[in-house]
Amino acid sequence: MLKQCLATLLAASVISIAAPLASAQDNSSSQPSTQQSEPSQEMGRGHHGPPDPAQRTAHLTKQLNLTSDQQAKVQEILQSEQSQMQNAYQDASTPQQDRRAKMIDIRRSTDTQIRAVLDSNQQKKWDEMQSNRQRWGQNHHGGSGGSDQQAPPPQQ
Repeated sequence: MLKQCLATLLAASVISIAAPLASAQDNSSSQPSTQQSEPSQEMGRGHHGPPDPAQRTAHLTKQLNLTSDQQAKVQEILQSEQSQMQNAYQDASTPQQDRRAKMIDIRRSTDTQIRAVLDSNQQKKWDEMQSNRQRWGQNHHGGSGGSDQQAPPPQQ
């Protein structure tokens, strides 16, 4: 069961960083201006992962009815997560399995930090959203526990 949970968290973590990194490689010279001026275009390319921190914050605001103070805190947490995930992903000196474990830890920390910003009603909704995310991951990423045995993605 633990292996299955770790596989699910790993899949969610990899998905959460894969799209922004792929976009960064495609547009390394023009990304900063494109990302701020045309977020819908960025979202179109990154359909396999979550949106950038601002878009994720907007989604959570809609789902959880966040206050403006909560929005600022959540966006800061998500920006920190994105930065940490990119650093972990790009750390070629660390074995891939250790990087995955680090990304899972980052994701868990982010979830805990966001939950701490929420009031009790929002926390209930947040917990439900997290449960749904885990179920979705199990259904879409081979939740049988065998997903740990997949071949790693090609290194660049």
